[in-house]
Amino acid sequence: MSNICILSPVDPSSLPDHEQEKSAPWIVRKLVGSMTGRIVMSSYETLRAAGTNVICLSPWGDSSPLTLPCIRFRDLAVHGVVMATGGVAAIAAPVMGPVSEAVFSSVGDSIIVDAAVHTGGELTAKAADDLLLDGAIKKVVPLHSARLETTGVKTLTITLRYKHTITDASLGFYRSSLHQDNSLFTTVTEYFSTSKGWFSPYLFASGRRPVIPRSVRPDVVFFHGPFLSGDYNLGSTLLKESSSTITLCEEVPQPEPSSPPPSTSSSHSHKFLSLHDLPKLSHFPRSRTPSPEPALAPIAPPPVPRRLAIFVLGLKPHRKLWTTSARPSESVIQYQLLNGCPAIVLPAKLGTPLIAWNTLALDDLWKIVLPAADELSRDSTGKSTAFEGTVNVLYEYVDLCVEWKRVVLPEGAADKSEEAKKSAVRDALALVVAAAIRTGSSKEVKKEVDEERCGIVFWRIP
Repeated sequence: MSNICILSPVDPSSLPDHEQEKSAPWIVRKLVGSMTGRIVMSSYETLRAAGTNVICLSPWGDSSPLTLPCIRFRDLAVHGVVMATGGVAAIAAPVMGPVSEAVFSSVGDSIIVDAAVHTGGELTAKAADDLLLDGAIKKVVPLHSARLETTGVKTLTITLRYKHTITDASLGFYRSSLHQDNSLFTTVTEYFSTSKGWFSPYLFASGRRPVIPRSVRPDVVFFHGPFLSGDYNLGSTLLKESSSTITLCEEVPQPEPSSPPPSTSSSHSHKFLSLHDLPKLSHFPRSRTPSPEPALAPIAPPPVPRRLAIFVLGLKPHRKLWTTSARPSESVIQYQLLNGCPAIVLPAKLGTPLIAWNTLALDDLWKIVLPAADELSRDSTGKSTAFEGTVNVLYEYVDLCVEWKRVVLPEGAADKSEEAKKSAVRDALALVVAAAIRTGSSKEVKKEVDEERCGIVFWRIP
């Protein structure tokens, strides 16, 4: 079907279950989350990472095999007191620090947003559709617009909760056909490059182990599962906190929870049978129970359309080291949004990957020369420049995920054809890439953001 993403899971029968959150038994989560369980699991993960360090990146996306989770001082203190006293009454010992005065906002039970950690970037949220409209009319994307200048960084500390034990993430690797050497496998000089794993902490801190071979060199790494409802809530939160957005689709109405059908009989009309009223066992037929009538069989609800949000997003550990971002049944990571980089919202096909990231981190994008506003994005020989090539690669990936018939152009656009929609999406991606490149001249970005852990992310949201 044309409305199913070509990057969807291989097994089509898995599509109806691609938004089912897995949950481990309560006792298993308690054992794994205990101090002893955490030490055992961290030792196992460290040995596993050390054994595969030559052929795979570490679960944190770098070359370090150390994957110890956050064994906090207060946990060790409480554990030591309990072991010494042989009881649990000592848990009230004063080993916890003072309670923070930060304001927290909870989105359901899946994520908690620390609303007090906002550094800069506090601009009035505005739509960036006019940038795209000007570009569509003038045929020149305003790459040097003042709206794309980053002057502040907004940092959100978000706790993502989950109920499963650690498992391998379902990853896929996409390399564009536009490369002269479009082989997915890397050369010797790129074998130890770690840039393709810059977004791995998001997955591993939430119990989803990313296994990225060093032998591949994808343009985009995409992820299908395990699914968490917190993924949707976190993506929606990032979109809401973005300073500017380019919206090319309508908001999807969410279905209301269905109520149980009313009972056909009243409470006073129930008939109770005694044991004497039941027939003997031998009177029951031995044939199989007949199947329900096709007209009475429940009809599965149609899949709800989804959207694809594209951000320039930075990651930072909660307490200096990445291992401190992994806690029992939750991850705590600082997410950074740059106020000069607009977010894009597009309609997504069924089966679009849950999360994907471009393997060019911010330090790689800073090496790309931004063309002048009055120049074409091609050199004197007619070949694509690095900027245009980067935009085309991202567009080729997005083209596989966008449901074009649901794309809505900004008001004022005269041409509503599919070709105009594709041109608008390409122009929007050019704006995002240009804004990311221009962050290299921002003092605030160089001060607050880790350029090796920041890049372009694709997020499926409701």
